[in-house]
Amino acid sequence: MKPKIIVCGLGNTGYWVFSLLRQQGAQVIGISSQPIDEEHVVVGDLRSPDVLVQAGIHDASALLLMTSDDALNLAILTQARVLNPRLLIINRLLNEGLGSRLDQTLSYHVSMSVSALSGPIFAYAALGNAAIGQIDLMGRNWPMYEELIDGNHPWNGVLLRHLWENRDRMLIYYQAAHQQVDLVSAVLQDHKLAVGDRLIIATRPSPGRMQRLTWERRIRSFLAGLRQFRRQSQAALAITLVLFLLIAAATLIYISVNFNIAIADALYFTVGMLTGAGGHEEVAEQAPVAIKIFTAIMMLVGAGVIGVFYALLNDLVLGTHFHQVWNAVQLPQRHHYIVCGLGGVGFQIARQLKLGGHDVVVIERDAQGRFVNSIRALKIPVIVGDASLPDTLKEARITTATGLLAVTSYDTGNLEIALAAKSLAHQLPIVVRNQDPNFARQVQQVFEFEQVLSPTELAAPSFAAAALGGQVLGSGMTGQSLWVALGTLITPGHTFFGKRVADIAQEADLVPLYIQTPQGALHGFDLFSYTLDNQDVLYLTIPANKLEELWRTVPSQLSTR
Repeated sequence: MKPKIIVCGLGNTGYWVFSLLRQQGAQVIGISSQPIDEEHVVVGDLRSPDVLVQAGIHDASALLLMTSDDALNLAILTQARVLNPRLLIINRLLNEGLGSRLDQTLSYHVSMSVSALSGPIFAYAALGNAAIGQIDLMGRNWPMYEELIDGNHPWNGVLLRHLWENRDRMLIYYQAAHQQVDLVSAVLQDHKLAVGDRLIIATRPSPGRMQRLTWERRIRSFLAGLRQFRRQSQAALAITLVLFLLIAAATLIYISVNFNIAIADALYFTVGMLTGAGGHEEVAEQAPVAIKIFTAIMMLVGAGVIGVFYALLNDLVLGTHFHQVWNAVQLPQRHHYIVCGLGGVGFQIARQLKLGGHDVVVIERDAQGRFVNSIRALKIPVIVGDASLPDTLKEARITTATGLLAVTSYDTGNLEIALAAKSLAHQLPIVVRNQDPNFARQVQQVFEFEQVLSPTELAAPSFAAAALGGQVLGSGMTGQSLWVALGTLITPGHTFFGKRVADIAQEADLVPLYIQTPQGALHGFDLFSYTLDNQDVLYLTIPANKLEELWRTVPSQLSTR
């Protein structure tokens, strides 16, 4: 019997996961805080034990906490664990640090983040790759692509065997257009790709190469910083000049009145008088009445000038002006990516691009945003401003940029930013975030943006796959079929123990990716003839609706790496 899965929280992402699981034939129950016209949905307080019991939590195998509120998800988590201590919980958390600690502390707990799942795919899209997801293999994130074979495709008529042999490419899933055949059988029987076939592949990521700062680039950055400093410090320089003129004028007046006063003493008294520190008051006490009146006036004027001087100096060094000057030094001149919006998705995108060796500039409206300091720690310049304004985009040097990503939390704001960017740089590739997957396709078609992506659509398959198959390495959709990638530890009680990989692949319609044995890793055609033994880890992809082959194993036999 298929395990029962409960989806708690039917917002945008939760409802998408709920629908995806039902589409795959899973036994799924939804819990919603608002009335919803849908079968198999319980309406009520998500934290209520009565509601959870009504949804069948005692008999459930997995619970997905899909609200966007971390605190609410944690409250549901504690209540669910009281009712069913051995329940597998898939927890959607924005706070990835907290999620990691929960994973280490609690058994049968998997934390996942929509931002972490979708952010790298946005980055791949900005780089010009139409990636549909990523898969964690050999300690690296491999981007995945779907190849739909048509009459002009370079792989039309190519033997699948030849594609399988390439170690820089892994065949993840295959769907033939005109026959029912699994990928392994197609490879072994020398099938050729035909028009209408679908093939999911993952490509080995190339190691990121950080761009070295040439002397020319260092000089350009230094000059840009000087120009920005000159613009930002004009007021401070003006008040500094006024202060020095006051000191010089007062010093000369005191010396001209009394030639017996040393220049140093007159200067010392003048500075002390203007700053309020005092010292050498006898310079004014022995002077005529007019000089005393002049001194009193200078004290009042000096107090104002010194106050303004300190305020401007403080703002220049510690305020936003300093960050603007520092940004000008750090801002790349050309070939950079502009990320507009520094929420969870924006942070993951900027981080992914930076780790890949690309120059990045971030535009964020909130100077106190949660990820601002983290981005600056990565030495990524942050421009505080409205990305929909042309002046802000020009400050980010949009005309020489390689791409722009509008990924704020507001769909209308992202559209406004993208249109403003198009007006300044017509040929600039633009990737736009949109919450509604269906509306995203229409926006892309109407406005001809490079890509319009929905984090919900990108992340939902991974949540659904985690509920179906434990901790997954990746997931995706081919046509209407959901497949998952995972690693399974082979033990004497495993259903695959002692079987040849080619045989189990053809029986279960799974695709072996590679095997980690105590002696090393096996790839390519060596996989097919290998007989699985104790402590081997088989990395594979399998259709979600055929995971019953793995449900016979206990949860501890599923490996994360």
